[in-house]
Amino acid sequence: MTGAHAMPKRMSLAEAIDRYVHDGDLVYLAGFTHLIPFAAGHEIIRQRKRGLILARATPDLIYDQMVAAGCARRLIFSWAGNPGVGMLHAIRRAVEAGEIEIEEYTHFAMVARLTAGAAGLPFMPMRPSGHDLPRVNPHYREITCPFTGERLMAVPALQPDVAIVHVQRADEEGNAQIWGIIGEQKEAALAARRVIVTAEEIVPPEVIRQDPNRTVIPGFLVTAVCHGPYGAHPSYAQGYYDRDNAFYVEWDAISRDPERLNAWLEEWVYGVPDRAAYWEKLGPQVHQRVAIRPAWSAPVNYGEVLD
Repeated sequence: MTGAHAMPKRMSLAEAIDRYVHDGDLVYLAGFTHLIPFAAGHEIIRQRKRGLILARATPDLIYDQMVAAGCARRLIFSWAGNPGVGMLHAIRRAVEAGEIEIEEYTHFAMVARLTAGAAGLPFMPMRPSGHDLPRVNPHYREITCPFTGERLMAVPALQPDVAIVHVQRADEEGNAQIWGIIGEQKEAALAARRVIVTAEEIVPPEVIRQDPNRTVIPGFLVTAVCHGPYGAHPSYAQGYYDRDNAFYVEWDAISRDPERLNAWLEEWVYGVPDRAAYWEKLGPQVHQRVAIRPAWSAPVNYGEVLD
């Protein structure tokens, strides 16, 4: 929305989480390996949101941290693990203690659920793939194709109350651009009732218009846009910083011990006011560890009509 009476979308991350993430909401933090919105997850923890249904393809460390902090009552996911390392220990403890409910899908089924939600459809059909998740998840249903009579599998639409997406750059209207690995950010934004974008850079609209094909999320979908440098650490932002693999390994040891995990949350989430303070606290050794050198792509000629 634009114009004199439009509500400004640009705000701090703390303000966006306070306004648009409510206790009990179904929250989807998007991004597959790349551009995971850790800063937003930490702000949700910091504001002590409770009773959330957390949905994500691959919960990653951020949902392990949010579950450990007591934010969640239910987890909707596909494959829960510390990528390349092992278990998500806080989630496992919570499940085994009966503290959270779980609802598991394949990666494809999670994206199919978002796609149905984005299209305003009640479900999405898929071909049966031979896995045994339908035995433990009643939301997988068999249906008959009305055209061929073939037996198919269906999963229900997923429509988050709020989707949170971290991107490389956006303008103040929320037109958001991503390059590198693109996950389910677009589908999550289209399916959600509210969308919060956090961005490494906030740029003028003409920068977005110069390369419109990189705009994965159009501004008309976006509820709030927040400037958030290093908002994906310890995951990565292509062209800005690398994945902090050492932290993923370190988290395995931290998360095995509930006391050590709680101490980490106190120091690194509750103990810092915002992402800028978190990044400064990480210090030059970590900054150097995730530093990258430029690797520019070839320019693209969009052409311009002659006067």
